[in-house]
Amino acid sequence: MAYLLDANVFIQAKNLHYGFDFCPAFWDWIIREHAAGKVFSIEKVEDELTGIADELSTWAAQRGASFFLRPDAALLPALAKVSAWATSQPYEPAAVNTFLQVADYYLVGHALAHGHTVVTHEVPSTSRKRIKIPDACIGLGVKHMTPFELLSHERARFVL
Repeated sequence: MAYLLDANVFIQAKNLHYGFDFCPAFWDWIIREHAAGKVFSIEKVEDELTGIADELSTWAAQRGASFFLRPDAALLPALAKVSAWATSQPYEPAAVNTFLQVADYYLVGHALAHGHTVVTHEVPSTSRKRIKIPDACIGLGVKHMTPFELLSHERARFVL
């Protein structure tokens, strides 16, 4: 099983839990698990991460297309399913329009197309003002989990 990481996984790791300066093992683990074919993200997330000139954008720029997956032929029909789901739900039109324009839409679409699990810090919500990744995943039958669940499931160990 492969995992697709949302932008907030990288951003919160850098800013809160696994800063490059005090927990380089987290970042090394991501690279190792990617090499093993388990951890990826998508091009739209890469665009979000490289938009700011900081340590995270430098790290992301070094990963390349093998880590940040590009759109492929299987993605288009999956995106159509995600779009159909979003427009059939009772979300406000602005929420649907926003969702269909951001990386979340493509992240869920990639996972649906390839049977991947989405990893995000987002939690389900009953709000109709914004479509959250877990809500889309639940609605489309796509597996999702938090980064902490991923680390536990994969038995990551950052030991001194």
